[in-house]
Amino acid sequence: MAAEAEVLDELHRLRARVPQLTGALAASVDGLVLAHDTPGVEPEGLAALTAAALGVAVRMTDAAGRGDLRELLLRGDQGYVATYAAGSSAVLTLLTQDRVNVGRLHLEGRRAGGRIGELVDALPRPDEQPAAGARSATRNAARSVARTANGASGTNGTTAAASPQAPAKATVRSTMPRRTPRATTPRPTPRTTPNTPTTSES
Repeated sequence: MAAEAEVLDELHRLRARVPQLTGALAASVDGLVLAHDTPGVEPEGLAALTAAALGVAVRMTDAAGRGDLRELLLRGDQGYVATYAAGSSAVLTLLTQDRVNVGRLHLEGRRAGGRIGELVDALPRPDEQPAAGARSATRNAARSVARTANGASGTNGTTAAASPQAPAKATVRSTMPRRTPRATTPRPTPRTTPNTPTTSES
């Protein structure tokens, strides 16, 4: 990729600016090699060890309340191993001779890390494409269901969505007992007779 070639060019320029550099490696924070210029050193192993060292260093800075990790410097009998943050997802690891100027090393390493970080952060992330594909598949499935529902009902989506409720209401009505009105018979009206005098027989 073009960005990886630019990262490799930046490593070459860095080694030219700092003659005491014996190797330079750009890797992701999880140990994947992005570009390297490390003669005599296996880049995959160095990237994996860098990721492991970063894990411990991040925990140390967090426990000490020093904020986010910016750089890590190790010194051995034959030189230094310096690691610098390169954007949000990469690191820059430099191998140097023992007689390197540490101040110059930090200056050049920080600048190169910033430029490499810009290049790496501009790359598309691998997890974005599956997510976009999943969203597209979800939309296609929803459209397919809508088309199927429209074809079954022969109307728009609103009518198709409301149609399944009709059988449920009919079922509820059919299971409820119906009250039949009680038959009422008209009461006979009492016959009235005009008042007549009554006589009693003795």
